Amino acid sequence: QVQLVESGGGLVRIGDSLRLSCAASGRTFGIYDVAWFRQTPGKEREFVAAVSATSRPYPYADSAKGRFTISRDNAKDRVYLQMNSLQPEDTAVYYCAAGLLNERTHATSARYYSQWGQGTQVTVSS
Repeated sequence: QVQLVESGGGLVRIGDSLRLSCAASGRTFGIYDVAWFRQTPGKEREFVAAVSATSRPYPYADSAKGRFTISRDNAKDRVYLQMNSLQPEDTAVYYCAAGLLNERTHATSARYYSQWGQGTQVTVSS
């Protein structure tokens, strides 16, 4: 198992950028696929982006395409989400999740991830 801790959230303005970081502890982090989800009150967690254990990105959510970039540094046990051109609709709690995906189509579904962080709040003000 791995433990995940997100950081990097905050209050920003429209068009600003943020880089979220997911720090993992545990010897086996390098074998996990890792994803970023986000959630707003009253809604289900929404897939944003994912990266395989070998640093290959999975297809991004439509809302993230062209603006967000996921990357990982297994030497540092970290996964990052670079978010550019932020909009008010990006306001959410962002969660890092780790799982062992058997199929690439599973990447967008929260139920295939067994380890979750506590989340970091991102607020984009208008």
